[in-house]
Amino acid sequence: MNILVVRLGAMGDVIHALPAVAALKRIPGARVTWVIDPRWTPLLDANPDIDEIVPMDRRSWSSVRSCWTALRRQHFDIAVDFQGLVKSALVAFLSGADRAFGFERSQVREGAAAVFYSSTIRAESAHVVDRNVELARAAGAPDGLISFAMPPGSPKGELPDRPFVLACPLAGWKSKQWPLEYYSAVSVQLIREGSVMVVNGPEAARAELEQVRGAVVHTSGIAGLIDASRRAAAVLGVDSGPLHVAAALGKRGVAIFGPTDPARNGPYGATIRILRDPSARTTYKRGTEIDASMRAITPETVTAVLSGLLRTEVVR
Repeated sequence: MNILVVRLGAMGDVIHALPAVAALKRIPGARVTWVIDPRWTPLLDANPDIDEIVPMDRRSWSSVRSCWTALRRQHFDIAVDFQGLVKSALVAFLSGADRAFGFERSQVREGAAAVFYSSTIRAESAHVVDRNVELARAAGAPDGLISFAMPPGSPKGELPDRPFVLACPLAGWKSKQWPLEYYSAVSVQLIREGSVMVVNGPEAARAELEQVRGAVVHTSGIAGLIDASRRAAAVLGVDSGPLHVAAALGKRGVAIFGPTDPARNGPYGATIRILRDPSARTTYKRGTEIDASMRAITPETVTAVLSGLLRTEVVR
């Protein structure tokens, strides 16, 4: 059974597809090929459920051509598109797979994508992880435990030698972020209690991260983020890729949500506590200003939860 998986990006979405791909790999004799944007290939390092990774950068014609050549060298029994965009559906369709699976028109981001599937399903689950698993099962995957095959990561830069909270303040949409001054307030209180906050992001965001008072700035790529997440005593995040990395690793911590629905996009599992103001309105419009519902979650509330987690960590 030669299986093509299409999930080009981004970080959190790739992680949310890992359990479904693990389920596909459990099909007897399955060989799994994953087409993904090159930026996110480190998320698939040493993944036992993937036999071949085919990078495709749609901004580069040579990359698209190389992807096309790699796919046409083999015959796929099925292709499964977990992204639901026209560009990802086209990859599944043009691969020449016998059958192409995807979500029905009402459940994909771009309705036209469904035209390219030979088989569609309407997922019943709320969370994206469970929806993806439903799609994998429709394609023939057996039932089984939900599992995330995460890379080991690798050290990058210096990290504190005492318990620390790893915070990743940035998000793809400004409206999903929590104010930097709120992180500063939490950071100062953690220092008073004998801990410290580490703020992580790409090197290009260093100046922004340095605005968090008292925090250790840790810039890294994906491998460094994963390593720091593994070593953290707790995490603090918003609806962005690093939070989903931590959830997949089973870390404990706090997730602050506002415009996006945590029932659909929240950290998977029960290890991370979600804080969301009751007045928050769900919208997936990419706002350019911090949403009022994010500002409604106070530093005092977040600090109280984190302090409790850190005390428990010390006892453990």
